[in-house]
Amino acid sequence: MVNIPLPEILRPKTLKDFVGQENLVGPNGIIRKLLKTKDFFPSLIFWGPPGSGKTTLARIIANTLKREFFEFSAVNTKVKDIEALIQDKKQLKLVNSPIVFLDEIHRFNKAQQDKLLPHVEHGDIILIGATTENPSFEVIGPLLSRCRVLILSQLSEKDLLKILGRALKHVKKKLNKDSEKFLLEAANGDARVMLNVLEIAASLVKTPTIKIPDLETALQRRQYTFDKRGEDFYNVISAFIKSMRASDVDSALYYLARMVAAGQDPLYIARRMVVFASEDVASPTALVVANAVFAACNTIGYPECQENLAAGVVYLATAKKDRSAYDAYMKALADVNQFGNLPVPLKIRNPVTKLMKEVGYGDGYEKYTRDSLLPEKLNGKKYYQNDKKGRT
Repeated sequence: MVNIPLPEILRPKTLKDFVGQENLVGPNGIIRKLLKTKDFFPSLIFWGPPGSGKTTLARIIANTLKREFFEFSAVNTKVKDIEALIQDKKQLKLVNSPIVFLDEIHRFNKAQQDKLLPHVEHGDIILIGATTENPSFEVIGPLLSRCRVLILSQLSEKDLLKILGRALKHVKKKLNKDSEKFLLEAANGDARVMLNVLEIAASLVKTPTIKIPDLETALQRRQYTFDKRGEDFYNVISAFIKSMRASDVDSALYYLARMVAAGQDPLYIARRMVVFASEDVASPTALVVANAVFAACNTIGYPECQENLAAGVVYLATAKKDRSAYDAYMKALADVNQFGNLPVPLKIRNPVTKLMKEVGYGDGYEKYTRDSLLPEKLNGKKYYQNDKKGRT
């Protein structure tokens, strides 16, 4: 007898049955629009927490496009396995490129990701990668530029209730309000966790109604934890940064502890601290401290490096805040984007040839040093305001 898990049994086959991610699959969602084009579909990177529908969505796309679908996990797959598949398909001279789904793509190292590049670029495959980690850090730039990154959100309570309703009909059980609330909180936005716990509890209970003790038993048997890697990723990292920015050291330490307990990569946390040190802290020493924390985490690793992270967080959270350098740069960047490559004033151009000197390159540079050296269109514009007091 085949023992198919409940999440697999209930996995939607079409967009009509898919729950959540309305911004992607709703009437105006990009995936729904792309599927209507039929002839063209880009390679994608799905970035989102566990149990949010990344694998399901990839399968639905392949099914809708009627493309061959091959599913791999970067945990136990070698690039040569994918390349062998591509070679086989080339020999068959398929009209349409197959869809290759690579789960946990962030576990492929740089060299492995490099080998995927030509196949994506030449259209040999449509790659759909899935990751719980920020692709900006975990996916190489050249591959990222050839894919469209789509962000999946943690499923809402409303989404989970819809899925739970289908599941209860299948297992022919009921939940009272308290047990329903407990299960939703335990799932924390992860549909797979919710369905697995429900399936175990339903198999253990002989009565029509599943109660909280039954769910607790199911959780213990499968050794689930509430704080998984990647869970509540967006909210927690945002709260962490905003707490440091607000100089709320206690909240910053709490959210740091949440990430550490969930097994978040310490180097990811440290990287965010390095960025924060340049964006938000008045003293340049902050960047030195943040880089020292990153180096310590890289050398020591868990569990000891959590102490390095904590020390760095306390320093950054209690330091005087000043975003004037960051704000000034963003204003300058906005002008670059708006006006493009404005001509550099002649007086500060480098006169490397006689002709260039004759036409005015570098002419009288010394006497202009007190003037604005911006392009003429931006002459006199001020980006940096150093008279602002930083927040403490």
